[in-house]
Amino acid sequence: MVLKPDSTAPFHSARHVLRVLEAVSQHGGGVTEARISRESGLPAAHLAPLLATLRREGYVERLADGAYVAGDSLALLSSGATGRQALAARLETMLHELRDSVGAAVYLSRYIDGEIKVTQIADSPLTPAVNEYVDFRSTAHASAIGKCLLFQLDRNGRRDHLARHKIARFTSRTITSERLLLSRLDSQPPTVPVLDLQEYAVGTVCAAVPLTAGAAVGCLALSLPVEHAHRLRAAAETLHRRAAPMALSLTL
Repeated sequence: MVLKPDSTAPFHSARHVLRVLEAVSQHGGGVTEARISRESGLPAAHLAPLLATLRREGYVERLADGAYVAGDSLALLSSGATGRQALAARLETMLHELRDSVGAAVYLSRYIDGEIKVTQIADSPLTPAVNEYVDFRSTAHASAIGKCLLFQLDRNGRRDHLARHKIARFTSRTITSERLLLSRLDSQPPTVPVLDLQEYAVGTVCAAVPLTAGAAVGCLALSLPVEHAHRLRAAAETLHRRAAPMALSLTL
């Protein structure tokens, strides 16, 4: 299965999101989309869907004259511990909404101090999370989450991780060659979701998209039972479109 990049999908790097929010916050009386484009460096084709997403999540508001101003969620970013708690609660709600939208378990993960950490999971009886029969910290070579996080590291960072977590075979589809794994990571297009097609667990397929904020590395992922593999493409594209506001969670 090949997932083609969507040239009109919003960038999901927090760097681009923050540039847009900085442009909006610097103009208390409102700022036009054209000016946001100039100040953020984002072309209109990417800016328009990104602004729509940020409006939906409450980070910006659109005035009657078409100008944009800071929304309630953006105000919480600078309001201390209470604001961070409110944003964390909002993030949990967003993850549950995304779970229901894609009909799959959803995961938020980070690469912290050289280790994979799944920080939040949104699942349900109808969308169960994958059975973590092997600690995710040891499965970077086989899981969509792990490969997506490794993809965001430089080659030395990838080699360091693999030296500490030896490659093991989990299924017949697991890549057990470090050379092949590094080659695939090098050739992974940044706009295409990273996949796990029964590499970690027989009966489960997964997709992940990167979330970055400065030096922070994270990803947003989903899992589906293999009998629903025909939905993976559409679910991954939705994941990609909805990733932008999730990237702000790395700043909490």
